[in-house]
Amino acid sequence: MGTADTKEKAASLIMILTAPYYAQPANSGYHPSNSSVNHLSADFGSMDLDNGMSANYPPLELRYHLYTTPLPHITNLPPNRKTIHSFFMSDNLREELQRKNEASIQYLDPAQDSALPAEVHVYHSLYPLDSPNQAKSTQAFGYPTSVYKAASSIDGKLYVLRRIEGYRLTNEAAMSTIENWRKISHPNIVSVREAFTTKAFGDHSLVFVYDYHPCSTTLADQYLHPNAILPSARNSLSADNITEVKFWSFVVQITSALRTLHAGGLAACILDPTKILITGKNRIRLNCCGIYDMLSYASTRNTAHYQQEDLLQFGQLLTCLACNSSSALANLPKSIDFIARHYSPDVKNLILYLLSKPSTTKNIDDIIGMLGPKMLLELNRTHYYNDFLENELSTELENGRIARLMMKLGFINERPEFDLDPSWSETGDRYLIKLFRDYVFHQVDENGNPVLDIAHVLSCLNKLDAGLEEKIMLMSRDEQSCLIVSYKELKDCVQQAFSDLTRRH
Repeated sequence: MGTADTKEKAASLIMILTAPYYAQPANSGYHPSNSSVNHLSADFGSMDLDNGMSANYPPLELRYHLYTTPLPHITNLPPNRKTIHSFFMSDNLREELQRKNEASIQYLDPAQDSALPAEVHVYHSLYPLDSPNQAKSTQAFGYPTSVYKAASSIDGKLYVLRRIEGYRLTNEAAMSTIENWRKISHPNIVSVREAFTTKAFGDHSLVFVYDYHPCSTTLADQYLHPNAILPSARNSLSADNITEVKFWSFVVQITSALRTLHAGGLAACILDPTKILITGKNRIRLNCCGIYDMLSYASTRNTAHYQQEDLLQFGQLLTCLACNSSSALANLPKSIDFIARHYSPDVKNLILYLLSKPSTTKNIDDIIGMLGPKMLLELNRTHYYNDFLENELSTELENGRIARLMMKLGFINERPEFDLDPSWSETGDRYLIKLFRDYVFHQVDENGNPVLDIAHVLSCLNKLDAGLEEKIMLMSRDEQSCLIVSYKELKDCVQQAFSDLTRRH
C-alpha cells in the first residue's frame, strides 16, 4: 500500500470519525467552515502526498457530507466488492436528515431578542420561523400573524405556535371549534394540538399550536415566483414549471386531505399556496387548519357552503401551480389555454370542474372518481419510496450494535484507576482484549504506515459480536509472542471483563 493511499484513507477516516454527528445551534459559534473536520482536512490537504508533490487547497465548507460520493469507475463494482459508501445511507438522505436536525435544535439567545417572552403557556425557547425581512400580511386572516418554534414543558417535543396578533376573543364558545380539529389525523394535514389566548407578547393574542415539520417550505415559495412571466407571454413550459407527474401527486394528496375533512363535517377554508407546506420529497400538508373556524365563529355555520368554497379554492390553486404564476387567475381564459397546450386533457377537465359554479351535486367524491388511475400511480410511487427508505435503514441497522461493542472495549481497555489493582491487571482475558484492539485498530503496512481500513474494522467487530469460531492470530507489541484465539473466545473475554467492571461500579 502506497503512502498516498494510506494518507488518503487516513483523511477520509478522520473526517468520518471527527465530524459532528449532530448539528450545532446556530448561535453557538459553530460553523462548518471552522469545524475540526475542515481543519483536519486542510492539514491533510497540505501534506506531501506523492513524490514530494504538495497540494495546498483552501478548506471548503462542509456541506453535510461526511465523505465524498463514489467515483464513476467504482460505482459498478461486482457484488463481492464494496466501497465505504455501501456501509452508510445515501448522501442526499443523510444531508436532508441532518438539515432537519440542525433546524430542530436551533435556539435563540434571550439576550438577542428581548421582545420574545421566555415562556408562553406551557411552551418555552421560542424561535421565530418568519423571515426577518418579510412584512406581516393580514390578507389571509385579517390580522397580522407570527410563527414560532417552541418546546413543550409537558412532553419536551417541538411545536409551531402561530400567533394571531391583536385578536381579542369575544365569544368563549369559539374555543370549542378546536376540539373537532384535534380529532383529525391525516398524513397530508398538519395536526392541530390546541389553541389558547395569551398576553405574554404584550397584547391580546390568539395562539394555535401545530406539529413542527423542520425545513418545510410552501408551495408558493417553491413554485409561484413573484416575478414569474404570465402564461399568456410564454409558449412553452419553463424549467420552474411543475411536471405533470408531480402535479397529479399534489392533486391526490390534497384530495385525500379534503375527503377526510369533508367527511368529518369540516372545511379547510384556506387552500392558499402560502399555507400548504412541502415537508418532504413530494410530500405536502395543509397548514393553518382551524384558524378560520375560530375567527369567523358562528353558532349556525353553513358547512356545505364552505366545502364548496374548498373545491373552488382547490381549482384556483391548481391553476396557479400549472401556470407557475400567482397571477394566473387574473386572465383565466389565457391560463386555461396555456394548460390545455402543455398538459393532458385530464388536467384541464379537472380544473374546469373545480372552477365551475358551486352546486349541491358537486362534491369531493366526484374528484376521487376522476382520479382513479392517478391514485394507483401515486400509491405505487409511495411504495417504491418506502422500499428505498427501508433499504437505506438497513444500512444503518447495525450501527447501534457495533457502537455498543466499541463502548465495551473502550470501557475495558487501559483503565488507569486499576493500575495497582492486582485483580484488574491486564493479563488473561483483558490482555487478549488489548491485543485484539491492536489487531483491529493499530495495524500497519510493510512501510510502517497506519492502515485505516474501515471494512476490516467492521468485519472484525461483526465477527466478534457474532462469536464466530474463526481463529485469528494476535501478536504482542514487542512481537515476541503470538496467540491463536477464536472470535468466540474473545467474545467470552469481553463479556467476562465487562461483567467484572459493572460489579465494581
